[in-house]
Amino acid sequence: MPLLRLLAVVLLSLPLAAPAQPPRGYTAVVTHVSDGDTIWVRPTQGGRVQVRLQGIDAPEICQRFGEQSRRALEQLVLRKRVFIEERGRDDFGRVIAHVRRSGEDVGSWMVAHGMAWSPGFRRQPGPYDALQSQARQERRGLWAGAHPLEPRTFRRLHGPCEPAPAKP
Repeated sequence: MPLLRLLAVVLLSLPLAAPAQPPRGYTAVVTHVSDGDTIWVRPTQGGRVQVRLQGIDAPEICQRFGEQSRRALEQLVLRKRVFIEERGRDDFGRVIAHVRRSGEDVGSWMVAHGMAWSPGFRRQPGPYDALQSQARQERRGLWAGAHPLEPRTFRRLHGPCEPAPAKP
């Protein structure tokens, strides 16, 4: 019985879990679209930021369907106001973020329309896996062609495309 009482005292003395912090976010205008998953934005507070959309992998620019993917993203966000929810940075120093335009998740739109993959990680499905399956089944975008090649496989086989200029 004393052990249970001690356990109760310890549990009651622990601080309550802090409410989840909302992701760091800000409003910006898209100034350039590098490819189907990378944009440059000008935050309202100033500066320029290169953003890689989290949860998707679009075809490389020099890869089949790469230009179509870039143009689709360009039509969706170029010169438009977006909301950036930063999640971290990648090895190239780009901000990894969820990007929303008018409340819509831009990454989910790209995958749902067959403009990008939702890559899995460590045998786990990607965040937009159901949308990718539906796009594939309905042969949307890159899924309309025969044997689309995942960008990570393309990069492993052919290396990266010529690097884009550092800053538009």
